[in-house]
Amino acid sequence: MQNVEQVVNFLSKYKLRLATAESCTAGLISSLVADVPGSGKVLDCAFVTYSPKAKQRCLGVSADTIERFGLTSEEVAREMALGALLRSDADIVLANTGLAEAEGEMDGLQCIACAIRLEQHQGIVSETVKFSGGRNQVREQAARYALMQLPYYYERLRQG
Repeated sequence: MQNVEQVVNFLSKYKLRLATAESCTAGLISSLVADVPGSGKVLDCAFVTYSPKAKQRCLGVSADTIERFGLTSEEVAREMALGALLRSDADIVLANTGLAEAEGEMDGLQCIACAIRLEQHQGIVSETVKFSGGRNQVREQAARYALMQLPYYYERLRQG
């Protein structure tokens, strides 16, 4: 996919409703979707859970997972995605957690997860990606990357 409009068309074509569970991007993923005319047909809801307690309270992320793996981990992103899937009418969820500014090698690290529920099938994929630039550049890159990967995640999950 080249742009957000194509992602919205993809969701519409496959009759998929999207929810997001965002930490570092703080709603940018859902905002990019909402910018596209007609997105109301494909966007169900967005959870912005910045703090560890919000991730636990709103999405059911385990305190043990946070303690064992850290906030910036695929494990946390996966639990965020599954929590949003359970708490929405969405068919597919994009979740992210990460650091937009940090000292050392954690700087720009983003963990992205995608969960899907189609009929009786439920699945999840995740990946860790590193972006460079200033705080808001990293956040924008992460949001756009997650959206552009959505069709790829969908195909992986549908086949799995």
